[in-house]
Amino acid sequence: MDNYSTIIIDALAKVTNAVVKIDVYKQKGEKKFPAGSGSGFIFSSDGLLFTNDHVVHATDSIKITLPDGSEFKGELIGHDKDSDIAIVKIYGSGYSVAKLGTSTNLKIGQLVIAIGNPLGYQQSVSAGILSGMGRTMRGINGQLIDNVIQSDVALNPGNSGGPLINTDGEVIGINTAIIRDAQGISFTIGIDSAKEIADQLIQFGKVSKAYIGLMLQDIEINPRLRNFYQLKETRGLLIIGTESGSPAERAKLQEGDILIEFDSKSLKSSIELVKRLGRDKIFTPTPVKVIRKGKLIELSVFPVERPAA
Repeated sequence: MDNYSTIIIDALAKVTNAVVKIDVYKQKGEKKFPAGSGSGFIFSSDGLLFTNDHVVHATDSIKITLPDGSEFKGELIGHDKDSDIAIVKIYGSGYSVAKLGTSTNLKIGQLVIAIGNPLGYQQSVSAGILSGMGRTMRGINGQLIDNVIQSDVALNPGNSGGPLINTDGEVIGINTAIIRDAQGISFTIGIDSAKEIADQLIQFGKVSKAYIGLMLQDIEINPRLRNFYQLKETRGLLIIGTESGSPAERAKLQEGDILIEFDSKSLKSSIELVKRLGRDKIFTPTPVKVIRKGKLIELSVFPVERPAA
């Protein structure tokens, strides 16, 4: 067998048994009616699993089907519309558990693999390359989702909530969306962001985060600018848009600015910014530095609590 196939097969063997099919139902009178389906994966031995919020929100019951055909009733532990992440629990023992990796230090061009249940076809696999990091996308509810991974892995309805894995079989993200009418553009929520959201959902049942309203893309900073301003980091965050009426717009941050510092600390990826926008930054004036048309500019932004979806 060729090396490419062997790499994919070996990676799948480490995680496939943790990937589940999710069916959701609506109650009308005494009858239950199917209301959609998606994917998820078990990440703890006590039966906690990740999926997308849009897979399980506004439903009356959740059915989880394991790869061996076993069926369980799912209990929604917490969900966050803004990040499109939900935590569901099933009760039992002896589950296969997916190993969570990291979405930090991923490389453009590396091989990635998606597993899920597109259009109801359970345990379907697709592979491709990682095409971009640190993207910002607009979720189904209209909210911006930060630190999104872009790949050319084929995703279809039903893949939502399933894992994106690396060649070591580690989960690096939660598959969430495709761009309609586009080819080879799929989006995945980075697992580092998902872990932080899961911690809050499990502890508090909700997520509180600071919000500034930027659309960002991770980029390399021109070496001449780095040398001129003696910057430590080689990467920054290109602002590709600001939300109307947002703290970013009020702070006069502009499309085309390169964000290099937040709260007096350098930035090299959008995940770092996401981590720093914790609840402690809500209503706290925070200094930022950007490069605008070759000039270094210092501004102050006043984050607010992220508005409800």
